[in-house]
Amino acid sequence: MRVGLDLQLATGTATGIGEYATGLFAALRAEGADVVALREPRVDPWRFDRRVLWDQVLLPLAARRARVDLLHCASGTMPLLAPGPAVVTVHDVAWLRVQAHARPYARAYFGRFALARYRRARRLLVDSGFSRDELLSVAPHIDPARVDVVYPGVAADVANNVRAPDRAEPFVLVVGTVERRKNLEVVVRAVAALAAIRLIAVGPPTPYAGECLALARELGAQDRVELRGYVARPELLELYARATVAAVPSRYEGFGYAAAQALCAGVPLLAARAASLPEIVAGAAPLLDPGAAAEWSDAIAAVLADRDASEAGAASVRAASTERFGWARSARAALAAYAAALQ
Repeated sequence: MRVGLDLQLATGTATGIGEYATGLFAALRAEGADVVALREPRVDPWRFDRRVLWDQVLLPLAARRARVDLLHCASGTMPLLAPGPAVVTVHDVAWLRVQAHARPYARAYFGRFALARYRRARRLLVDSGFSRDELLSVAPHIDPARVDVVYPGVAADVANNVRAPDRAEPFVLVVGTVERRKNLEVVVRAVAALAAIRLIAVGPPTPYAGECLALARELGAQDRVELRGYVARPELLELYARATVAAVPSRYEGFGYAAAQALCAGVPLLAARAASLPEIVAGAAPLLDPGAAAEWSDAIAAVLADRDASEAGAASVRAASTERFGWARSARAALAAYAAALQ
């Protein structure tokens, strides 16, 4: 079985999906699978027209050239005319649920158009039970027996990162694209109410980032709120090592890479009681109302009040989290799905 894996979203400023595709590719290779990376570094996947060009023209051509038996579309979209049997990973259905502010053509392509393509997929992989339920709720035509829950893995460099918390200048770390559904504003409000801590957010910005900075200025916290944009891997690891607490305030996540990474990195975590996050956190960290800034402020203050206890609590769940989100487990589940797809 020769599998072609779509790695295009690992190009450039790779976010959660790029992390997923890169990690899965390496793990499949480690399991002895015959897997080919399908990508074109000269095509920017973050430009809408280039993304469509890749999905609909260049990806199927690359799969044909590589003579694959199965195409794995790892980014939630798939070709209208797939060159053969295909598996697709549906990370979430956010484009149908929480992206009403986005441009209509993007909502149409990543929403209903993508959903219609799933009819032709042999198997669909989802990142969580929550995402499976969401997918089936918007696509009743999909047979639930074709949908497999496969948790993504967390990379070894995160899981093995050595903690060195910054005692002199404590900060809350928020990782992920700065977009509305990620709900950064609730952490801005929480930090503004606490004089003793800063906020560092990392991830590609959208226009919503400007709203968060304006809110920080309005609250008089602009000197303690830093949006760094996309950062290189060494800087991300350094921030995970030094952070006082990681916050994942998202209102909608199909998986929640930032939560899984924090758990595996041994960082004290606060997460929203929303979407997939209760499933991913699984009792290993407090869950908070995504709309209640005072609740987040109180929880951050509690971490500051007893940092040793918070560190000990995070350390106590680290090994189990690393096992739960291990890439070897994900790769074996993906291989089982591939085999089922070709039956």
